[in-house]
Amino acid sequence: MASKSTIEIVKSTAPVLKEYGEQITKVFYKKLFETHPDLRNLFNMTNQVKGTQPKVLANAIIQYATYIETPEVLLQAVNSIAHKHSSLSITPEMYPIVGETLLWAIKEVLGDAATPDIIGAWAEAYGELAEIFIAKEDSIYREQKSRMNGYNGQKEFKVVRKIEENKHITSFYLNTTDGSGLPEFTPGQYISLTLSIPGTDHLHTRNYSLSDYGNKEALRISVKRESGKYKGLVSNYLHDQVGEGDILSLGMPSGEFYLNSNKGPLVFLAAGVGITPLISMYKSLKGSEREIVFVQCAKNSESHAFRNEIESQKTDNVTSVVIYEEPLSNDIFDFKGYLTSKVLNDILPSSPSDVYMCGPKSFMAYALDLLKEHEGKISDVHFEFFGPKEELETQINNLPVN
Repeated sequence: MASKSTIEIVKSTAPVLKEYGEQITKVFYKKLFETHPDLRNLFNMTNQVKGTQPKVLANAIIQYATYIETPEVLLQAVNSIAHKHSSLSITPEMYPIVGETLLWAIKEVLGDAATPDIIGAWAEAYGELAEIFIAKEDSIYREQKSRMNGYNGQKEFKVVRKIEENKHITSFYLNTTDGSGLPEFTPGQYISLTLSIPGTDHLHTRNYSLSDYGNKEALRISVKRESGKYKGLVSNYLHDQVGEGDILSLGMPSGEFYLNSNKGPLVFLAAGVGITPLISMYKSLKGSEREIVFVQCAKNSESHAFRNEIESQKTDNVTSVVIYEEPLSNDIFDFKGYLTSKVLNDILPSSPSDVYMCGPKSFMAYALDLLKEHEGKISDVHFEFFGPKEELETQINNLPVN
C-alpha cells in the first residue's frame, strides 16, 4: 500500500485529471512513440488515430486516483488489462519506460501545478500499480506455459486452410510450423496476431477470438472484412493477401471471457462476427444437458456465419433463434428486424440464465439496455468487447426497433 501522504496527494489530483487527463495521455503517447518507436508494434494505431486509446488511459488513471485506497474495486479491470498485456508479451522492463514518460507528460501539461510533491506521489503510486500488473502477468505467463503445448511470447503458425464463411467473414485455420502441437485454450479466449504489412512502418497486432473448439488439426480465427476511415487495414490484408501456406505470428491464447461453472440455463446473444467466441463456447458444450438458447442477429443469410455448425449440434435442450434485419426473399428466419424486449421475453428460459454476448458496439449497448428489463430471468451477463469498454457506457438510443 502506498504511504498515507501519497494516497492523499494522488486522490487530490483526481479532479485535475478529469479536466486534463485526456490531454496528458495524448502527450504521453506522442512522446512514447517518439522515444521508443518499437513500442508502436504493441498498440492498435487505429485506436490512436480515433483518440479512443488516450481516452481509455485517461479514464484508467482517473479511476486509479479515485480508488487508490480501495484497489480491490479495480481488480476486475486489472485482471482484464493484464490478460491483454500478456497476449502482447508485455515485459517488466517496459513499465519503467511507461512510468517515466507518463510523469513527463503530467509535468508537460500541468506545468508548475505539477509540484515535486505531486510528481513524487504519482511516481510512488505508479510503481505500486506496476508491481501489481507485473505480478499478475507473471502468473498468467506461468499458467500459459504450463498448458499443453503452451508457450510465452510469439510463435509461428502456418495457414493450412482459408475458408470464406460468407461475403464478409473468412476463416483461417492455423497450425504450428514446428510440429509441436496446438496450444490448449479455454473456449471464448482470443489470440493476438502480429504481421508486417508492406508500405507501413511498423508491425500490426490485432486480437481475434478462437472460433472453433475440438479441432485437433488447427486453431481457427474468423475475420470480418472491415471498412471505413479508421479501420480495415489488417482485416483487408488478411482477406486479400494472406493465403494457405503463409506464416503468421501468434501469441498464446488469452482472455477471461469464458463459461463459468454454473449449471443453469445459458443464453448466447451474437451479432455479426461477434459469434466467434460464442460458437467456441457452444461447441465445447456438445453432450451437455444444460438448457441453451443461441440467438444470432444478422442482416440476412449473406451475413450469417456458422449456421450449419450451430444446427448440426442441436439437441432437445438447444434452441436456435435467427433474427434477420433485412431478410432476402428466400431466407429462413425466426424474427424480422431487431432483437426486442418482446423477443427476449419469448425466448428466455424460465429459470434464471447466464447470458454471454458479443457483437458490434451498438448491438452490445442496445442489448445491455434490453436485458435490464428482464433481470428476473437473468443470473449474470458476460460480454467480450475488443474495443475500449468505456465506449459501451454511452448507450445507443437511435437504433430502430420493430
